Amino acid sequence: MTGENVTREELMETVRQQLGLSRGEAAALGGQVLEEICATLAAGKTMKLSGFGTFTVREKGQRIGRNPKTGVEVPIDLRRVFTFNPSPILKAHINDTRKKPRPG
Repeated sequence: MTGENVTREELMETVRQQLGLSRGEAAALGGQVLEEICATLAAGKTMKLSGFGTFTVREKGQRIGRNPKTGVEVPIDLRRVFTFNPSPILKAHINDTRKKPRPG
């Protein structure tokens, strides 16, 4: 993987190499996983991936906001927001990675 951002294509290429799948199989597998995560969250359910973290959708109530430029009050509608809470395992992995460079 190259660059600061990992693209979907780069992720699927890594999966393909690790599992020995064809490009089509890796793309289909990755697509199915992402679709399932999206469908679960769209249904308002929580998605927990053990060792990685928890994806949650919650509703934020309607409130009055203020335009910072003009100071005019505007209503902000009820909406659903997406949150992610990393697992302790992921946090530890990230912190360990920063302390010592990975070989290779």
